[in-house]
Amino acid sequence: MTKEAKAAFNTSSTARGSSASESSVDLEDYRRRIESAHVYDAAIKTPLVPAAQLSARLGNTILLKREDCQPVHSFKLRGGYNKMALMDAKSRAQGVICASAGNHAQGVALGGQRLGVRAVIVMPQTTPAIKVRAVEGFGGEIVLAGNNYDEAAARAAEIQERDGLVYIPPYDDPDVIAGQGTIAREILDQHPDKLDAVFVCVGGGGMLAGVAAYIKAVRPAIQVIGVEPEDAASMGAALNADERVILDRVGPFADGVAVKQAGALPFAICRQTVDAMLTVSTDELCAAIRDIYEDTRALAEPAGALGVAGAKVWIERTGARDTTLAAIVSGANVNFDRLSYIAERAEIGEHREALLAVTIPEQPGAFQRFCHAIGDRSISEFNYRYADAQRAQIFVGVKLAHGISEREELIQRLTGDGYDVLDMSGDEMAKIHVRHMVGGRAPGVGHEILFRVQFPERPGALRKFLDQLGDRWNISLFHYRNHGHAHGLVLIGMQVAPEQHADCRAALDAIGYDYVEETDNPGYQRFLHGE
Repeated sequence: MTKEAKAAFNTSSTARGSSASESSVDLEDYRRRIESAHVYDAAIKTPLVPAAQLSARLGNTILLKREDCQPVHSFKLRGGYNKMALMDAKSRAQGVICASAGNHAQGVALGGQRLGVRAVIVMPQTTPAIKVRAVEGFGGEIVLAGNNYDEAAARAAEIQERDGLVYIPPYDDPDVIAGQGTIAREILDQHPDKLDAVFVCVGGGGMLAGVAAYIKAVRPAIQVIGVEPEDAASMGAALNADERVILDRVGPFADGVAVKQAGALPFAICRQTVDAMLTVSTDELCAAIRDIYEDTRALAEPAGALGVAGAKVWIERTGARDTTLAAIVSGANVNFDRLSYIAERAEIGEHREALLAVTIPEQPGAFQRFCHAIGDRSISEFNYRYADAQRAQIFVGVKLAHGISEREELIQRLTGDGYDVLDMSGDEMAKIHVRHMVGGRAPGVGHEILFRVQFPERPGALRKFLDQLGDRWNISLFHYRNHGHAHGLVLIGMQVAPEQHADCRAALDAIGYDYVEETDNPGYQRFLHGE
């Protein structure tokens, strides 16, 4: 690591600070717990492999810890199994229960199968069928309850009390943390040579706590970096505030780490041991999924690619060269129908595509002149509809060979040629909705306001929404896309008089679906607003 990169790296740290000296976590105790953990009757020692193409491109050695190779295609098996293996005979006879929508559920189900323990798994009704079938295949007794994790957890608590079952937590437990920490022990055994940093995905924080505790007890010079999605950064928020916080909402894309509050015990360990926290965007996650695929031909789930995405961001920010970095590929339970969305967003995440809104004259030859201005670049998308007799609005995707610098150069060139250009490459609504709705103006629509709403993907969700919203306002626009997870993304426009705006928002609040108002979004104003 260069001196400059190391300095930039250290100053980016948000985790370790004055609070570390106040912590009472015994790292030696966790080292012993990890070294004696009972995981290998169910889990395997996963390979640590070089990502040759990614390493060559970034000028650093990137090693992938392949937890996607576990029997349940996720690291979660380690912690759940260790907790169950350490239970006494009486507790095993009682049986176990957990609440989970995915990887933890599969780990507990397989652990129960291997140990001969009854395993009840409470899953939200919105859980994708692929994950339900996987849990059934491992012998878990499935209870579908509620529309989200919190409702499923509440139902699990009721069943636990009724049947006297033992609860297996997903991350907030020392035995679970120790089981996840075996990943760090394997990394250090598999790569005893120079290792500068390890990048770990973070949800509740169990894996980060276990990995960081072991590394700081054995080889403290190695940096431990936690990586979260921008829209689900509960551990980073907690470490910045020096206390656990509850996020108002979390994004649905990286559902494996969509946790509103970090675990209490993981937080206590991480504040003492973690060197820095990073956040990455959805587009950067999609690009990392493609990177992993190109080097391994394996498809990571969004949460599973966080470590790689974080390593790339860190290299970009620090300018590091010739370092050796390990990134944990934590899981591969991705729904097949999400792949088109991932592929679409990966180009933007790698800065290989620019999405631009451009105003051109409505006259013969205008398209030809614009294409000359674009140059020899490939067009990935081109959307247009007649707006009026003077001007046309186009939404264009342009392939880039040289990333951000080329995008900025292109925008400057177009602006210099007299075009009105709006860069939409970072606009979430444009990437999800507007690119598919260009030309949807309705000049006769007045008092229109726009909302982006996250719908639970279950029967009756739209009916519930419309019934509770009532018939006070006319729906003037509606666009829906599902991306293969438990939530659908909806763009809705309504005609609402200015004096009723507060009433409309209150009605949306009462329904309980997460929403964001987009009336002032420039993509809406340019392509959809009825002027």
